[in-house]
Amino acid sequence: MKDPVRSFGAGTAQVHVFADKRDMGAAAARDATAIIGRAIEQRGVARLIVGTGNSQDEVIDELTRQPVDWKSVVLFHMDEYVGMPMTHPASFRLWLKTRLADVVGPRDAHYLAGDAADQAAECRRYADLLGEAPIDLCFIGFGENGHIAFNDPHVADFNDLETVKIVEMDEKCRAQQVGEGHFPDLASMPKEAITLTCPALFSARNLIACVPDRRKAEAAKNAIEGPLDTRCPASMVMTHANATVYLDRESASLLQ
Repeated sequence: MKDPVRSFGAGTAQVHVFADKRDMGAAAARDATAIIGRAIEQRGVARLIVGTGNSQDEVIDELTRQPVDWKSVVLFHMDEYVGMPMTHPASFRLWLKTRLADVVGPRDAHYLAGDAADQAAECRRYADLLGEAPIDLCFIGFGENGHIAFNDPHVADFNDLETVKIVEMDEKCRAQQVGEGHFPDLASMPKEAITLTCPALFSARNLIACVPDRRKAEAAKNAIEGPLDTRCPASMVMTHANATVYLDRESASLLQ
């Protein structure tokens, strides 16, 4: 496995830049495996929140090949579109199921039901599951507008009292989903999503943020170089005591 081409601190986080996103994913998966192993050794279980966007493809694909005791791992994801069934190709719970849970066979996988009849009750149900024990690791990406999960700038709250909530996505966020090929156009995709809040993500003992590709360069710059501001919700990651950000050369291209 290849070493980063550049490493530095940003706030309390560490940042590593790799030659390409394959090297980035391999390094992040290696580090995640060590975190998961320590949690299992200490408590008999590791509880993970897994980001399910395109930016997580490399790290999660590599993680499935690592020597992890998956029967001691519990999985969560961080968001889902309101009204979307699990059978829809753009469903984030479908991504978690097919890309990770079905591959490795964890102890348990908890899915956030975007098509639940009572959305408020679904938020409470998932919040209760998250609160049953500490979260050991959160895999997180940065949106093109700096969002984390679906905490877009206009709804992000670093002191949110909720754990899971329903939000309206902004147009830049929705355009990103269309640009990534999940929907043919804006008219065909939902306007609302259920998301874990900023404090819910931040409660994880460790954060691994994989942020590849040139289209994420502005978000990476704003998050890493600051300031801490909900105009770039990902800037919150730089204040976590155990956060590591993994970039490729493209996503790091605007950094000073």
